[in-house]
Amino acid sequence: MKICIFCSANDHIDPDFFLMTEELGQWAAREGHTIVYGGVNCGLMECVAKAAHETGGKTIGVIPRIVEQGGRMSEYVDEDILCDNLSDRKQLMEAQSDVFIALPGGIGTIDEIFTIAASATIGYHEKCVILYNMKGFWDQLIATLDELQAKGLTRRPWRTYIEVANNLDEIKDFLAKG
Repeated sequence: MKICIFCSANDHIDPDFFLMTEELGQWAAREGHTIVYGGVNCGLMECVAKAAHETGGKTIGVIPRIVEQGGRMSEYVDEDILCDNLSDRKQLMEAQSDVFIALPGGIGTIDEIFTIAASATIGYHEKCVILYNMKGFWDQLIATLDELQAKGLTRRPWRTYIEVANNLDEIKDFLAKG
């Protein structure tokens, strides 16, 4: 399975996020899954790629040319796919991946989550995004999605397209069902 990871490229975040991300990358590699990610050499992106790569897994980096030209491409990218911009990057990641896991991240991660979920809502694919709710990171987003649903602003329940996992075991269970 190809698992796309959406996450922060920031090094200055909760250290527990790095430990949980490393565990995810190692598990994915041991299970023979490929990690598809943004290919950047910092933050949780670098962490998940390094963990998977060093455990014998494969990584695919979908990298905007501006990142490559800026020298920010990870050395843990086994296969690189260069793209022109973030819209291309999201399309390529969607095409390359079977499922998406969103780790803690900022505006880019939120954009990626909703691009994939919105595409599913109108029938472009049937792939799911899993919010890895490390230490309750996504609680506020989950509350917002619940409110949108309660107010009738979603055609179907948002959990049709987005799952929530609070730990790696819940991710494993979800993927085993999928």
